[in-house]
Amino acid sequence: MFNRTRRRQAAEHSDMHRQQVELLARLESQMSPEVERMQAEAHGPAEPDALVDDFLPPELRVMSHDQLDGRMMPWPQPLVLNGEMATCTECGAYRDWLILSTRDQIWLRCRAGHQQHETRLDTAWYNRHAGPADATHATFEDCLRHLGH
Repeated sequence: MFNRTRRRQAAEHSDMHRQQVELLARLESQMSPEVERMQAEAHGPAEPDALVDDFLPPELRVMSHDQLDGRMMPWPQPLVLNGEMATCTECGAYRDWLILSTRDQIWLRCRAGHQQHETRLDTAWYNRHAGPADATHATFEDCLRHLGH
């Protein structure tokens, strides 16, 4: 029963496809010479495109992730990992983190300046949650100032 249904559907599909091809051929043959002339004029003679340097000038290029020493992003809300809230081991802060990604490691930095390695996070997690970079900085301190820490 299913084979008959499949054969019928295949036959209907091939009939529809054949009808579409025939209709398209009829429409193309009905095109007036005036339309063909206008299309030829619109496209004009085939001239080679001018070579254009499609790269940004060096001052506008953004460094790739492998050219950076690290990246960081603010995380103002509490950070919950595996059902428990991350807290600073020195001062007990649980929100307003800076999350640093460097050398395939993730570090948390609290507002007081304490840093701790976070083994429950990885670079893939960072990449999923980080937005696009809005600036690059020459030093770690410049980046901290930029992010308000």
